[in-house]
Parts: sequence; structure tokens; C-alpha cells
Amino acid sequence: MFSLSDPVVRRALDHSVLDLTGDPASTRVVVAMSGGVDSTVTAALLKTAGYDVVGITLQLYDHGAAIAKKGACCAGQDIADAARAAAQLDFPHYVLDYENRFSETVMEDFADTYLAGQTPIPCIRCNQSVKFKDLLATARQLGASCMVTGHYIQRIVGKDGPQLHRAVDQGKDQSYFLFATTKEQLEFLRFPLGGLLKEEVRALADQLQLAAAHKPDSQDICFVPEGKYADVVERMRPGAAKEGNIVNQKGEVLGRHKGLIHYTIGQRRGLGIAMGEPIYVIKLNPFNHEVVVGPREALLTRRIYLDQPNWLGSAMQKKTQIPVYVKVRSTRPAVPGNLSITDNDQMFVDLETFEEGVAPGQACVFYGTGSEQSRVLGGAWIRRTIAASN
Repeated sequence: MFSLSDPVVRRALDHSVLDLTGDPASTRVVVAMSGGVDSTVTAALLKTAGYDVVGITLQLYDHGAAIAKKGACCAGQDIADAARAAAQLDFPHYVLDYENRFSETVMEDFADTYLAGQTPIPCIRCNQSVKFKDLLATARQLGASCMVTGHYIQRIVGKDGPQLHRAVDQGKDQSYFLFATTKEQLEFLRFPLGGLLKEEVRALADQLQLAAAHKPDSQDICFVPEGKYADVVERMRPGAAKEGNIVNQKGEVLGRHKGLIHYTIGQRRGLGIAMGEPIYVIKLNPFNHEVVVGPREALLTRRIYLDQPNWLGSAMQKKTQIPVYVKVRSTRPAVPGNLSITDNDQMFVDLETFEEGVAPGQACVFYGTGSEQSRVLGGAWIRRTIAASN
């Protein structure tokens, strides 16, 4: 096991991070294990601290299509890796079959969102439903005091309870994908890696000679082989790739496309149209199956209308406006804006710095301002946008 005097280990296992009382040996913790380096090191840290660790890995879809697939979580090889790590670290490990639940709540939504001309984020839906709802309930049934994951996010206890903050390692921060975590779920969740750097985590894995130490990070959506999401949608919804027109902002036909599911807002490559200047997908119209293209400046967005907010801070009241920082893509920095709610519950954010390629179906995550810029206040789903030129 790790040395408890190691400063990196001490940071991960600090009382303020784990927020657990009582004798570790009589405190059960369930660790969600994907088979990757982050969740494996997380389990090893808790085992080192003397907790009663139980590892759980989810079987989310048919392994037949995934066993040979690299760089995606939850494939057959990843489950075997998680089981091997649990045996090496000497704690029980279970595999739970959540295929039906995953298909109903994540994969079906994924296909339907694309058909609606939007861009889904299945990883958020999975965290929102399967992992932080169903798996969390199972952890409670097992008598666990908390469920621990290898996410790069910080849980900090404030005067009004636990808060969600961005990870110390900004390049690995996963706060965007966890905005839908509820206050109740946050009471039960723990994230020991939030204060560590990725290279520190890999160094810890090296110390124990864990097989996952040099395993590459997951890059693809776990059920989308080689990133070919259109193939998955077509298989789930035969006939989804309905042809239509590619038009400019005036509605003039420029060419034909092979189905909306092959396009996303901001896409430049693969349009098959020569205009003498770069053109981008600026809108997908599912009602008449049109792909609307235009110049890069047409991608700039000044206002975003939002649906289904989740608040981790105090919920906003009607007819109010607050300054926030927002992220509209996981890989983009947060930008300043003003979040408003009208008297009829319509929510929108006006961006002080215009953003490119904001896509309906994606998430808009709210962060605090000033000294609170690391804090996740909540987030919502992007319903529609207003261009900066309007």
C-alpha cells in the first residue's frame, strides 16, 4: 500500500476531503471502478487509509462489440482490469449488470437527441442517472457511508453543506460533466483526486505497480466504437440518415447532405461544398432536414436559452439576474455572462464574451465570480441560441 506520510497521499486522504468520521476499519466505502488508473488509485488510497473498501464496476452494454476496443471505459477488458486490481489490493469486487437501464436512459436519449438536430452528451446523462442514482442507491444498500469515484472534481464542505468545485488540475477538471449532481447525491459522494495532478496519480499507480498505471485515458464515448456516433444512431434508429439540402443563411440550396446525424454545430470538414471561403455548420433544422451553413462569424452566440436547471448553490428566484462564469463546452474556458430568469420561468444567459458553435443539447454550466470562480453553482441544458449578429 501507499505510505501515509507521502504528501500526495495525505492530500487525497485529508479529513476535509473524505469528510468521514469514525474508525476507518468499520466504515464501508464503495468505489466505482472503471478499470482505469484514476478509479484504481482511488480504491488503493482508501484501502491504504484502512477503510472497508468494496469495488463495483458496471456492465453497461454488450461486451461483444467492445472487448477489442481501446480507450473507452466499461468495455470487457476494463472490467477484467478492475477485477484484477481489486484482487491485487485485496478487497471485494462486484460487476453489476446495468445494460437495460443504460440503454433506456443513456443510449435511447443519445439517438433521439441526434434525431432532433441536437448534440447530446451521454456522459452527463450516465452520471445523472445510472452512476449517481442507481449505483449510488446500491452503495447505500450495501451499508456504505459514501460512494467514492476517481473524478477530477473537488467536494468542499461550506457553511451550508458540501459544495462542488473545479479540480486543481484544470486540464483534467470534470466539473462540466458533473453539473447535474444533486445536493443530496453530493452529501454521499467523495472525490479524493480533486486536489491532485494527473501525473501525481500515475506516479502513485507506479508505486504499487498497478497494471492501470500507464493505461491511456478514455477518449471515446464508451458505446461508440472509434467515435462513429452516426453509425450507432443509424443502427438504433434505422432510416435516421435521411438526406436533405445544405442551404446558406438566405435559404439558397448549395448542395445535398446524407443525414443530419452526420453533422454538428461548428463543423467545417466533410461538407462537400466549395465556396471560396471557409464555411461552417451554423444550424441543423430537423423539421425540413436542412443543414444551414455560413461564415465563422455566424457561429458567434450572444444569448443562450436554457432548460431543466440543476442548482448546487441557491436556486435563482424569478425576475432576477446574477453575474456568473459559464462553460458551454468541456474543453473551453469559462467566460463571463449574466444569468437571468423571467417571471414566467424562462432562463437565459447573456455572454459578455461571445462563444462559437454553441449547440442545443449540450450543457451550460454556471460557476461563481470573484473568489468563487472555482465553485459550480449549477447548470442547465442548452435549448436554443441567439446569434451575436441578431
